[in-house]
Amino acid sequence: MSWQLDGRVIDFRDHCQVMGILNVTPDSFYDGGRYSSADMAADRALEMEDEGADIIDIGGESTRPPALYGSVVTVESDEECGRVIPVIEAVRRRSIIPISIDTTKEKVARQALDAGADVINDISAMEADPGMVHLASGRNVPVILMHDGERSSLSSDPARDVRVYLQSRVQVALQGGVKSENIAVDPGLGFCKGPAQNLILLKRLQDLVGLGCPILIGASRKSFIWKTLESTAEEALEGSLAVASIAILRGAKILRVHDVKETVLLARMIEAIDAAD
Repeated sequence: MSWQLDGRVIDFRDHCQVMGILNVTPDSFYDGGRYSSADMAADRALEMEDEGADIIDIGGESTRPPALYGSVVTVESDEECGRVIPVIEAVRRRSIIPISIDTTKEKVARQALDAGADVINDISAMEADPGMVHLASGRNVPVILMHDGERSSLSSDPARDVRVYLQSRVQVALQGGVKSENIAVDPGLGFCKGPAQNLILLKRLQDLVGLGCPILIGASRKSFIWKTLESTAEEALEGSLAVASIAILRGAKILRVHDVKETVLLARMIEAIDAAD
């Protein structure tokens, strides 16, 4: 199980891949507004690479929960491109590390790929913009399909609901010409899900293994962690690492995180124990 990226390979058999979060937005819940220039953002990307990141995930539109952090301003394609394209170009000038573009818009994804991105990370599972399927198929690039509760409501069995939804979106991607080896799935922790539902999804993460796709978990410092621990996002490192541990043990192949160094060390230790003879 691997992704072929223009001469580079992400092999999910080697180790759990750590994806460093790089939000170039003014209003993301944890790191919004930290990087006021493309060069500053690129510096952070290279810092995460030095810390052991396998992939850098660059996003230009906040998806924070409005109920917790206030209203979120919708970003038009041109503005989103203006945020992310200079950063992708700046990172690519200095590194060959794989880059994923976190967007739901085909125009943004297309320009990001032209600028040097390798992977499309779409929280709408390619529902928001039908052109995304054709782009991913035509460019032969990996895509990450996420469950967003806004598009698929949950019953008393959230693990089943998420699996059924993601299975349906995988089929749409395949029917649109996306290769099976280029598809990963994400249960969308924190997206229109209460704390208890997120914990159930983590507990039953192996339900998604049967889809045959690499599983991405993006839980870093999210509210279900600090609400469970009665703390804050700033105090949620230990809880985030606990979630990362469970995710690895239950089959996750990609961890999308803010705290790269700590997560890489955690993952390598778990893998060393698992590989002990």
